[in-house]
Amino acid sequence: MEPWPSPYILMVDRGGCSFVQKVRNAQRSGAAGVVIADNTCLCSDKDCVSANGEDVCQPAEPIMADDGSGGDISIPSFLMFKKDADQIKAEVRANHMVQIEMQWALPKPDDRVEYDLWTTPSDPVSKDFQKRFKPMAQALGDRAYFTPHMYIYDGIKSNCQGFDGENMCFNLCTNNGRYCATDPDNDLDHGISGADVVKESLRRICIWKHYGEQDGIGTVWWDYVAQFIERCDSPDYFANEDCVKDCYKHSGAKEDIIERCIRDSGGLEKDTTNTFLDLEMQAQVKRGVVILPTAFVNTVALRGGLNVDTVFTAVCNGYLEGTEPTVCKECVGCADFDQCISKKKCHSKGGGVSTHTFMSSILFISVIFGGAAFWHYRKTREDMREQVRGILSEYMPLEGDDGQVGSPMDFARRGGTENLMT
Repeated sequence: MEPWPSPYILMVDRGGCSFVQKVRNAQRSGAAGVVIADNTCLCSDKDCVSANGEDVCQPAEPIMADDGSGGDISIPSFLMFKKDADQIKAEVRANHMVQIEMQWALPKPDDRVEYDLWTTPSDPVSKDFQKRFKPMAQALGDRAYFTPHMYIYDGIKSNCQGFDGENMCFNLCTNNGRYCATDPDNDLDHGISGADVVKESLRRICIWKHYGEQDGIGTVWWDYVAQFIERCDSPDYFANEDCVKDCYKHSGAKEDIIERCIRDSGGLEKDTTNTFLDLEMQAQVKRGVVILPTAFVNTVALRGGLNVDTVFTAVCNGYLEGTEPTVCKECVGCADFDQCISKKKCHSKGGGVSTHTFMSSILFISVIFGGAAFWHYRKTREDMREQVRGILSEYMPLEGDDGQVGSPMDFARRGGTENLMT
C-alpha cells in the first residue's frame, strides 16, 4: 500500500506505549493530527460495555497528559472514547471516506465564568501566579468565580494507615495516616514535612471558606497566600506559628475564625475524618486532576505554562459571545498587561504603539536626520571652498591688467571672473 500523502489525521489505538510517544511517532510519519482510540469502555456507558462483552471497564474518563518529554511535539491530538472510535473504524474498514474536524473551544454557557486552581502550598510552579493574579481576579469582579483547591493524597488508599490505625507514613500524613502530602525537600528528618503541607492546605481552605467563597474573588485569600510566600516559604518558617500569625495580621484574616474552622472541620489529630479534606479528595477524583498545578476554566483543564495572562485570556474566552466584561476587551492581547489591568485601559494594544506616539516619533526622527543632513551639506561646502583656496594659494603671484602683481586668492575672492590665462 502506498503511503498516505501528507497532511492527514492518523487514528491509532491506545496501549503499547505512552500518549506522547504515539503522537511523536505519528508526527514523524507526516500526520497533521492524531486521534487516539480508547481501548476500554467507560463503566457508565452500559451500551458500550454490553456491546463489547467486556468484564473490565474504566470508572472515570481517561486523561491525556504530557509525561514531560513532549516538548518536540507540535501537532494536535485527541483521545476518543471507544464507542465513538469503533464507529469510525467500521466506516474505514468499509472503505468509506471519513472526514474529521479537530476543534478546540472552551464551553461558553453564560455571562459568568468559573475557574479553579489545583495546587499545594509547597508547589513552586504556581507561586508566581498566586502572588500576581489578585488584581486580575478583582478586575473580573462578580463576572467570574474563582475556587482554589488543595491537592491532598488519600493516605488510606496509599496504605499509609495500618490495620490498627497506626500512621505508617510518619510525618507525611495527619489524622493517623488519612491525609498526606509529599515531602517538599525529600528529607523526612529535617525541613518541611508532608504533614506541614496538609496543615497549611487546610488553613488555606478555611481562609477561602470565610473570605472568598461568598464573592468568588477572595481578596483576603490572595493577600494571605502572597504574605505566606513572602514571609514563611522556607524550611525554617513554613510551620512557624508566629510567622503564620504575621500573615494573618497583614492579610486581614482573623486568627480565631480560621483556627476554629480548622477544629470544627475535624482537625488534624487522631484517627478522625476531616470534612473539608474529604471534600477536596472527592473533588480531585471527580475532576480528574493528575498534574499539579492545573487551572480549569469552565471545567476544562488548561495545559501548558501557568501564568497570569494565559489564565486571564482563557477566562475571557469563556464568556458567552457578546457578554465579555470591558476589562477583557481592553486587556487581552495588551503588551503592557499589568498596567492595563490596573488602569482598565490599554495604551499599547497588540504589542504596538498608539498612532500619536508613532507619528510623533517619525516627526522627531525626520527632524534629527534633516538637521544632520543640512549640517553635513554646510560642512562639505565649506571644506570644498577651503580646498580650492589652498590650491590657488600655491600658485605664483600673477600680474593683473594694471601691471600690478596680484594674488590668486584675490581672484578666488572675486568669484573667478578674471581669466588667469594670458
